[in-house]
Amino acid sequence: MAQISAKPRPPPPQRNVPFAVVSFLLPCSAALIAAPFLYPSSTLPFLSASLGFALLAFLLTVTLVPALGGTFLLADLKGRDLLKRATHYIPESIGLIAASVYIALLILFIPVPFSNLLQNDEKKKLVEGLARSDFPHQQLSVYLAAILSLLIATLLGFLDDVFDIRWRHKLPIPIIASVPLLMVYFAEGGNTHVIVPKPLRFVLGNAVDLGVLYYVYMSLLSTFCTNSINILAGINGLEATQALIIAVSVALNDSLYLPWWFNLTVGESTHVGGVYAAGMSHGSRELMERHLLSLYFMLPLIGVCSGFLFHNWYPARVFPGDTLCYFTGMAFAVVGILGHFSKTLLLFFIPQIFNFLLSCPQIFGIIPCPRHRVPRLDEKPNSTLLYPSRVPFVTPPSKLATIILKVFSTFRLTDLCYDDETGSIKSATNLTLPNVILVMAGPMREPHITTAVAVIQIAGSCLAFTIRYGLSGLFYDGDRR
Repeated sequence: MAQISAKPRPPPPQRNVPFAVVSFLLPCSAALIAAPFLYPSSTLPFLSASLGFALLAFLLTVTLVPALGGTFLLADLKGRDLLKRATHYIPESIGLIAASVYIALLILFIPVPFSNLLQNDEKKKLVEGLARSDFPHQQLSVYLAAILSLLIATLLGFLDDVFDIRWRHKLPIPIIASVPLLMVYFAEGGNTHVIVPKPLRFVLGNAVDLGVLYYVYMSLLSTFCTNSINILAGINGLEATQALIIAVSVALNDSLYLPWWFNLTVGESTHVGGVYAAGMSHGSRELMERHLLSLYFMLPLIGVCSGFLFHNWYPARVFPGDTLCYFTGMAFAVVGILGHFSKTLLLFFIPQIFNFLLSCPQIFGIIPCPRHRVPRLDEKPNSTLLYPSRVPFVTPPSKLATIILKVFSTFRLTDLCYDDETGSIKSATNLTLPNVILVMAGPMREPHITTAVAVIQIAGSCLAFTIRYGLSGLFYDGDRR
């Protein structure tokens, strides 16, 4: 790593969005938000408002990040880029700004889906002078519980940024944020049965009731979604890129279940659109509403991540901190749990699952795990190439660690260096996806690594759609809702 001088240079100027872009997007956002009130008879009136809030989320994030970055520097929330020779400080934990914009807009959006009930006097039936009998209290409680979980996740993520919590203590933290989700899931009579794949039905039957184990699974899902993005991090733009692609993938999946103005059939079982068929919902209003709720959370998240990525892309002007990973991961857990499509959600995390399984030997102490496992910068003064970082072995690794490393080396997942005298392993490249890319493809510049991970993430989403709507018929029957 390059030597750091004692006196850091001032940071580079922040990126600014052209005024013409803001002038164009702001009226578009206002028009989309007003559309449900001007044209209430449309098929999906409040979806346009959510799109408007998504544009507003982008504009607020892309504007507030550079405006408030200096405040974070003054608060000593700053760091240096380990993959640059520059010595200036960069604002850190800026994910708090993105999370604040996201949650604030979700709160402001609360009255919108219920505005038709608030405006229609004929539906104001009072029960003992206190409540309206036709008001969808269940939908409101689900929405509020989701926001509460996001608030808790944001708070815990910021505490992690400030106090630098150890990994062994960090892993179970998201379980706390998932408690409101699990309580609402239980209160609405959440199903704990899972459909058994066809090859196993002769042993287990058509369905198995997991009971309390299903709630354990959902709490672990929230833990995985938050920490899996946090583990695959450390490179400019990497965290925001992952979250953006996953959010777009989930939104595309949700769109298959909505009643659009057109009707399209792909293959024999995948139906898109159709006002009465409601696409893959097959006429189920409950299923359609679940995915519509998911879109209400994903569209503003796409806007927030896009705005943040504008400033976090190479060379990064700001760092996300753990706060961004916590609240984006919790947002995915929210829609997966409350939308009842957790298995589909996990398919969009295929690269993160691979990276987690690859990292397990280091996470659980079988192989030494340094504090930072990001690639290393080339030692040549003018070079910007990155090489795989290595973990040295002060003593020869255990038999289990040796077996794991040799198996990984066989598949080119790590590069081993042996001691000439003893023949034992003296170092290995760190077990992360960016290091695997460098081992297989050779040294490359930092933005190219982020682009490579993005390509892998997009390919993983394509594979997820193929498995969900193409291959799942081999293991499950029916419409697989």
